[in-house]
Amino acid sequence: MNPPTAPWDDRGLLLGDGLFETLLWVDGQIRCLDAHLVRLAAGCRILGLPAPDLETAAQLCRAAPGEAGLESGRAAVRLTLTAGSGGRGLDRPAAPAIRLAARAAAAPPITAPADLILARTRRNEGSPAARLKTLSYLDNVLARGEALKAGADEAVMLNNRGELACAAAANLFWIADGALFTPALSCGVLNGVTRARVLAKAATLGVRTVVGVVRVEALERAEAAFLTNSLIGVRPVRRFEGATYAPHDLIARLAAEL
Repeated sequence: MNPPTAPWDDRGLLLGDGLFETLLWVDGQIRCLDAHLVRLAAGCRILGLPAPDLETAAQLCRAAPGEAGLESGRAAVRLTLTAGSGGRGLDRPAAPAIRLAARAAAAPPITAPADLILARTRRNEGSPAARLKTLSYLDNVLARGEALKAGADEAVMLNNRGELACAAAANLFWIADGALFTPALSCGVLNGVTRARVLAKAATLGVRTVVGVVRVEALERAEAAFLTNSLIGVRPVRRFEGATYAPHDLIARLAAEL
């Protein structure tokens, strides 16, 4: 079902012109498949690309674990959409012919809390790409590299205005004064599928949530913090720079609910 390789003139390869989704597969089932495909189609509209046939995309995702030799357990399914071939230069063809492929790899669960550092690499909140999973993910790669070099698990990224945005590969939450906080999408934040689920679940639990524009000092003063994405679910944070966080009942409850 999947083409083996993309040609050298593919715009995703040459220019990062495209999108991707990372989905969790567990024992034959893909979690939140519809939400991921809806986000992919919305991203295509923002970038001016033709949306894929969603049923074809779903079939590719479902087939990927078996093609990777996985029969059970836990896997990451990467669905990649490129703008197709476009020749030399920046201009797209008048009618782009998108390419779509899915691959899977084993993804054991992560159970340890995360240690975070503050990255020097910034999010460009003024770019539409900062709120999409585009194939141009180099800033995230650099931020994660900073974390690994420092012996940490993840990097907290600020935007160009110095506001909290996210982690290199996760959305960011923290707890203070009984409320749950997370940065607003306008700060250059991906509208994460798990982020949305956490906010919805917190509302059903009667937890006050604040989606806002804040500086890094808010995270430093927090009682607790955690990261979210489709593979890790809810991952507690143990340390951020000089701050240390204790386990928190709300984080445990959200993790169990999701």
